[in-house]
Amino acid sequence: MHGTYGAGPFGRGLAWATALYLLLPILIVVPVALTDQRYLSLPKDGISLRHFETVLTSPEWLGSIWQSFTIAIAASALSVVAGTLCAIGCWRVSRRSTDIVRVLMLLPLIIPSIVYAIGLYRYFGPLGLLDRFLGVVIAHGVTGIPYVVITVSTALATFDPRLEQAARGMGASLFQTLRWVILPRIMPGIFSGAIFAFIHSWDELVMVLFIASRDVFTLPRRIWDGINENLDPAMAAVAVLLIVFTLSLLLADRALRRRSEAG
Repeated sequence: MHGTYGAGPFGRGLAWATALYLLLPILIVVPVALTDQRYLSLPKDGISLRHFETVLTSPEWLGSIWQSFTIAIAASALSVVAGTLCAIGCWRVSRRSTDIVRVLMLLPLIIPSIVYAIGLYRYFGPLGLLDRFLGVVIAHGVTGIPYVVITVSTALATFDPRLEQAARGMGASLFQTLRWVILPRIMPGIFSGAIFAFIHSWDELVMVLFIASRDVFTLPRRIWDGINENLDPAMAAVAVLLIVFTLSLLLADRALRRRSEAG
């Protein structure tokens, strides 16, 4: 008992230390975004919101935000449809071959982004998908599938197959069973996968640098170009907005999971 009690505070202390180590570099962005200087630095004479105003009124920043949002929505929809169908198919078949399929679906998480981006560049060129919205959506959608497969497979692991058998026994078709029995039960997993796929597309940079140039200028790419060309504090303001937006999505996912568990 004494050893268990002693390990508790140590484990919690280690967890808090790790959390602070990860969060402190992120939190420093907040005062930098509120600086009154024209370059990346901490506030000198007082805090200022002018860099947030620059981001929210600049056509370039707003255009990049809108492009990233549009691409992320479309890519998330592609990831959800493909990932959900793949997870359900592997769950229904439940053979050794389905394990291979799951591993293949996880390859975008295993292979380094730079390798995948080079492959897409060579593949999209002859298809005319370079520097096109469709090309970026496909690239982000495919690499977002693993997140959906993982969350939906986790939800299916707790699904009672007798519910499907009862529905089929009462005359429901495969489509009706999928729509009215399976999907409602695994909806929290689908929603979680959609959130992670959206965040992945929203933050993705490497593939955009390879397959896009002038017509597609997402928010991460504009930040990247800003870092290379100048050190405008507006980039820190964008970073703060991204952090708040991402946290809002994760909190929404957590609230949905709690509601599902309570129900």
